[in-house]
Amino acid sequence: MSADKFTQLVDAHYAPLYRFALSLARNAADASDLTQQTFFIWARKGEQLRETEKAKSWLFTTLYREFLRGRRRAGQWQALEDLPVEEAEPAAPEVDLVTGMDAGLVVEALQEVDEVYRVPLTLFYLEELSYKEIAGALEVPIGTVMSRLSRGKAHLRAALRRRDSAALAAKVVPIDLGRKIS
Repeated sequence: MSADKFTQLVDAHYAPLYRFALSLARNAADASDLTQQTFFIWARKGEQLRETEKAKSWLFTTLYREFLRGRRRAGQWQALEDLPVEEAEPAAPEVDLVTGMDAGLVVEALQEVDEVYRVPLTLFYLEELSYKEIAGALEVPIGTVMSRLSRGKAHLRAALRRRDSAALAAKVVPIDLGRKIS
């Protein structure tokens, strides 16, 4: 691959890859390292990709695999079976909580969602990958992607409700009921 084409690829995909890495690593330095490692691997192996229009999917898959490899090496791996099982998913609210919310607040609440659900949510909503691309990147069936998105949205709603409740509680002014007001 020529230097110009590589530069174009980096320019086109660096920001979305970095955002995805940041949502995984929750740390700017680690996200930067993951993103750079992904492009390093592309520089070594990218020419093997036969269909260049699949470069975006390949990059996201590679970044996710590098993240998992680093987690395994660090001994921080948590198996899906070890995650707490939810008794029942919370009912969807009649009015979507996200409407009218600050995007930063939603992204912060997304960080509270377990990784197994946060990753597909990030890939689908922030990076706009299809179910098929997400399934390929995570190496899971499409049905698993759909169920993780559904459960992830439920967890995100709960996190947003908690944040909304905390913000409302902070605005409440205490009243001294023992004192009469004239």
